[in-house]
Amino acid sequence: MPTLFSHPAVPLAIGLGLGSRIVPPRLLLAGVVCSLLPDLDVAGFYYGISYGASIGHRGLTHSLAFAVGVALLGALLFRWRGDAPGKVFLFLLVAVASHGLLDAITNGGMGIALLWPFSEQRFFVPLQYQVIEAAPLSAERFFTARGAAVVLSELQWVWLPALLLAVLIAAVRRPGPVE
Repeated sequence: MPTLFSHPAVPLAIGLGLGSRIVPPRLLLAGVVCSLLPDLDVAGFYYGISYGASIGHRGLTHSLAFAVGVALLGALLFRWRGDAPGKVFLFLLVAVASHGLLDAITNGGMGIALLWPFSEQRFFVPLQYQVIEAAPLSAERFFTARGAAVVLSELQWVWLPALLLAVLIAAVRRPGPVE
C-alpha cells in the first residue's frame, strides 16, 4: 500500500486543479480525510482479523461499494451545509476509490476486494503496472532503506502524476486569452 502521506495526492490534485470556487477548502479537507478512511481496516490486525477476511486489510473498505457509501454519506452531510450534493458525491467518490486503486498498483499484499460485496476476490492491476513499492505496515520498518525506496517510488508514481494532473486540470479550467 502507499503510505498515508500519498493517498491524499489524488483529491489534492483534483481539488487544487479545480480551484477553491469549485472545491471549497472544507470539501478538499473532507476529500483528504476520506482518501485515508479505507486503511482504518488495519485496526483488524490488533483484533486478530486475518488479512484475507472480507473485513481484513484491503477488504471491504477498499471496495467500490464502500467508496459509494462514504460519498453518499458525505453528500448528505454537505447538503445540509448548502453544497451541491452531486459535486460532493463525485469528489468524495473519487477520493475514496482512489485509495483502493493506488493500493492495486503496489507490488505487495493480497490485492484489494474491489467488487465486495459481490465478490471477495482480491485484485491487482496487471503485474507490469504494479509500480508502487508497498509500504511497510510498521513505523520502525518505515525508517529504513526500504522506507526510503517507498518514498522515492511514491514521489515518482503518485506525487509527480498528481502534480501533472493538477496542472492539467488548472490549464483546462482556465480560459485562454481572447483574440
